[in-house]
Amino acid sequence: MDFQEQYGALVRSDPAYEGRFITGVRTTGIFCRPTCRARKPRPENVEFFSSTKEALLAGYRPCKVCHPLEPRQPIPGMIRALLDEVDARPEARIRDDAIRTRGLDPDTVRRWFKKHHGVTFQGYQRARRLSLAFERIRQGESVVSAAMGTGFDSISGFGESFRKTFGASPTKLSVQRPISVTRIATPLGLMVAAAVDEGLCLLEFADRRALETELGDLERLLNTRALSGENPLFDRLSTQLDAYFSGTLRVFDLPLVLPGTPFQRAAWNALLAVPYGQTRTYRDQAAAVNRPAAVRAVGTANGHNRICVVVPCHRVVATDGSLAGYGGGLWRKRWLLDLESDRLPSPEIGG
Repeated sequence: MDFQEQYGALVRSDPAYEGRFITGVRTTGIFCRPTCRARKPRPENVEFFSSTKEALLAGYRPCKVCHPLEPRQPIPGMIRALLDEVDARPEARIRDDAIRTRGLDPDTVRRWFKKHHGVTFQGYQRARRLSLAFERIRQGESVVSAAMGTGFDSISGFGESFRKTFGASPTKLSVQRPISVTRIATPLGLMVAAAVDEGLCLLEFADRRALETELGDLERLLNTRALSGENPLFDRLSTQLDAYFSGTLRVFDLPLVLPGTPFQRAAWNALLAVPYGQTRTYRDQAAAVNRPAAVRAVGTANGHNRICVVVPCHRVVATDGSLAGYGGGLWRKRWLLDLESDRLPSPEIGG
């Protein structure tokens, strides 16, 4: 199946495609079955997997609407018990002899998992252990400790499985940690945030068409992968966004990672210097970076700003005062400017 066939089946919620693919929605971090009733994502925000295993290992979590980890038919009681046991202790290994002691036939269990998850029961357990080990490595645990603590018998076997799944050695990823991606609800809609250890590297509205391009650029510039995950910075970001949207915060206090060309970084730093509640023209910004003739180039650099609101590209307007472009939509730009203007003290009469 090609992308168009899969996406068409998803839009139609076609039951004929049940079990043939799994949909990952990049802007929400969830994966769904083809017949999911949730709102359909844009095609640029979708990637398809052949199994739930692949979606799990790509960092997605199961949808709470369509429950893609559960088959359409009721799960047999003993299979349910195995699933619950793996969920409770993914680091444990349930071998064939242990399955027999539970009154089950290992071949029957293998066929059931192969049919419903595209992987054998042992493969399902291994996928869960790999995901758990990857999360521990992302949190700073050593490769040896993560491998042994998640039930792998040897470091070499763990390393081989890890490379096949994540495309890089665990040693490399333990040094170069991935970009963590999360979603944050705001009054202007869902936002996607991404961060590395050094700071925030992306904050965009989830419906921005360039979002996937920006994430791909970050992966290339930072030489790592973007995966759904946690970062201690996300709590601070969420708290400060709440304060900003409620009108009680004017300056964000967050470490930022802004990979780009020297000119782009200069333009983005000039944006950070525009005070809350004020605006600058593109000509003003060009003068601020000592490139007065580079008005159009400044506009292009602003368009490549990956951290909206915090790096306030919404405060730059055209020379005639019109809003000009904004990746999040001109209605959001107007809303943000109105928010900041409304929170400024009233000017003193005769002052």
